[in-house]
Amino acid sequence: MSRRHPAPLLPVIALLALTGCGADDTELSAWMQQQKNEVRPSVQPLQAPKRFNPQAYTGADGVEPFSSQKLTVALKQEARQPSSLLAAELNRRKEPLEAFPLDSMTMVGSVSRQGAPYALLRVDNLLYQVKAGDYLGQNYGRITRITETEVALREIVQDAAGEWIERSTSLQLQEGKR
Repeated sequence: MSRRHPAPLLPVIALLALTGCGADDTELSAWMQQQKNEVRPSVQPLQAPKRFNPQAYTGADGVEPFSSQKLTVALKQEARQPSSLLAAELNRRKEPLEAFPLDSMTMVGSVSRQGAPYALLRVDNLLYQVKAGDYLGQNYGRITRITETEVALREIVQDAAGEWIERSTSLQLQEGKR
């Protein structure tokens, strides 16, 4: 059994394929010319560029928004017209627990002495005994009520508009926390 190589057939097949490609393409050329003549592109004309008129910067003579001068003016204005809520707080002597933020304080217990409730607060590993009317926290917090499980406070804070308002908050008893 002899084996024939397809190599002699390849040139014959290639010649037949090329003959089919060389057919008359006049019909195709005519159709392309007809399409080219019928299709009209619709392109919107570009608008002329707008003229740029530079403006002189006039803000250089004003007060810089982040300057200490502006802050000083605002603080002086607030000092002249303090809120009635804040005025009383600014004129009193600060208590020791007002130096600490409220979230650094932990209520660890409560006691009653002579019928008055006292709360035990842990701040920086020191134990403090507070009663209703004492101040604590950095937002002018004043203790309004003490129960076995909670210390209720009234704080004075600024709202989004910069007005001083009262806000109620509390410290909850933390059991088993060291």
